[in-house]
Amino acid sequence: MDSTVLAVLVGAVVAGAGGLFVPWLIARVPPWEPPPPEPEEPEAALEPAPPVEAPEPYADIARLPGLGWRSAVVSAVAGAIIGSAVGWHWAFVLWVPFVPLYVALALIDWRTRLLPTYLIRPVAIGLLALVVVGALVTEEMGALERSIIAGLLAFVFFFVVFWIYPRGLGFGDVRLAGVLGLALGWGGWGTFVVGLYSGFLLGGLIGGALAVLRVVDRKGYPFGPFMLVGALIGLLWGADVWSSLVSA
Repeated sequence: MDSTVLAVLVGAVVAGAGGLFVPWLIARVPPWEPPPPEPEEPEAALEPAPPVEAPEPYADIARLPGLGWRSAVVSAVAGAIIGSAVGWHWAFVLWVPFVPLYVALALIDWRTRLLPTYLIRPVAIGLLALVVVGALVTEEMGALERSIIAGLLAFVFFFVVFWIYPRGLGFGDVRLAGVLGLALGWGGWGTFVVGLYSGFLLGGLIGGALAVLRVVDRKGYPFGPFMLVGALIGLLWGADVWSSLVSA
């Protein structure tokens, strides 16, 4: 059997099986707590602060009808796409096991505009460990260096955007960018740049269109799902796009 076909099949099966646990993952996320109130000026203290609207409870999201099998299907498709993009190589290990966590994050962000650190942290720790192990196993120290630099660049870039325009991004998006940069960087600079830029492009165009159609709130639509789809685009076509741009 061709190694790419094997990667597609294994990616679909492993990610799809993990997708069945997405409701369980979401149910384990600690309940949202409102941010602490900021110190008020004496004049402002006379006026009551506007209430902070609580997002949809994670436990309610976990109980959505058919969430388990729907997540399994989405995860299986994503696993198959990853397998076809990276083949039977170490990058496969950096992506497929985390697909259910990415699906959970995308769903939570879509419904609450939040990306819980509770789910991002284990992905970040696991990825960092796997890129180090991958460099030792494959002896690709350049890939390790590139992954770490890409992760830092993505984090810093998104942090600057968040600092300039905090209404456009949440800090969860900044954390997720660092995680995706770490994984995308292993595949090369083309994969990293196209994957990161595609998320921005999709978020701006599709997210803006959905806001105009009132499918999402135009004051703050979720950016995480577009970042994750953009990462898949980077895996699929990033290297080819980068090659064509460099050689042009």
